[in-house]
Amino acid sequence: MIDTSIQLGDPIEHRGIVIAPLFPRRTPEAAYVTLEPALPLGFRVEEIDDAGAVPELAVRNPTDQDVLLYDGEELLGAKQNRILNVSVLVAAGAKTLIPVSCVEEGRWQRRSAAFASAPHASHPELRRRKLEQLAASPLARGTAQGVVWDEVREKAARLRADAPTGAQADVFRSRADELRELEGAFAAAPGQCGAVLALGDTLCLDYVSRPDAFVALWPKLRAGYLLDAIERLDGKPAPAGALGSFLGAVAAGATLRQPSAGRGEDVRLRGAGVVGSGLALGEELIQLSAFTSA
Repeated sequence: MIDTSIQLGDPIEHRGIVIAPLFPRRTPEAAYVTLEPALPLGFRVEEIDDAGAVPELAVRNPTDQDVLLYDGEELLGAKQNRILNVSVLVAAGAKTLIPVSCVEEGRWQRRSAAFASAPHASHPELRRRKLEQLAASPLARGTAQGVVWDEVREKAARLRADAPTGAQADVFRSRADELRELEGAFAAAPGQCGAVLALGDTLCLDYVSRPDAFVALWPKLRAGYLLDAIERLDGKPAPAGALGSFLGAVAAGATLRQPSAGRGEDVRLRGAGVVGSGLALGEELIQLSAFTSA
């Protein structure tokens, strides 16, 4: 599926971080927007009721466009900050419930009626651990919560972040200056629809079918990439050919389709040393994230 959708571009290396763009090989069919442009039009993500429930949120899309919520994207506010457990394509006019994990262990107190969009997505290692935990049942509520909290705590400790409520957002804020210094080396290329990150032998891939959607998502994904990268700066860059080999392993992986939380089908991928998840609408791959795995 993925090998017919994308082409690997020339990698950029900076301080041991290697990121290569992905470009589409076909014109996208499905039309959708991402969270940021949808919010001013009335799109809302809220607690399911006044009491709230940690592993589930309510979404209302009153717009005339489908909205893609990206796996690992962070939502700020309400009773505690959450991240998406899976990618969800919310249909125009639809109301639905979405599975999430908490990334602010020490708060359960309302700060806002609805959620705002964070300027970052979770770092790849957190997303990989969450994906592995959800492999058997992607839509199960609460299954990944323990490993998500563990990874947020461990990352905060390693980066010596001041995070009074255990918030992932505070970990990003603690290293904001370093992240800004690095991000300029990795601007999005015209027509780019995805990226492959390599930190030594640890790789991550993110893809969406629409380049305009990727442009909107790239600052968030890049922030997550660089939060992992700052722990490994100036290391030996990934060897030539590593990114192509990784992409080949992803393309050769076995896939399983299951019901999704919105439009389309949830896709689970596993292959030789790789694991991934995504979303397909008919024969079109809408989104994919993949990671190196033992």
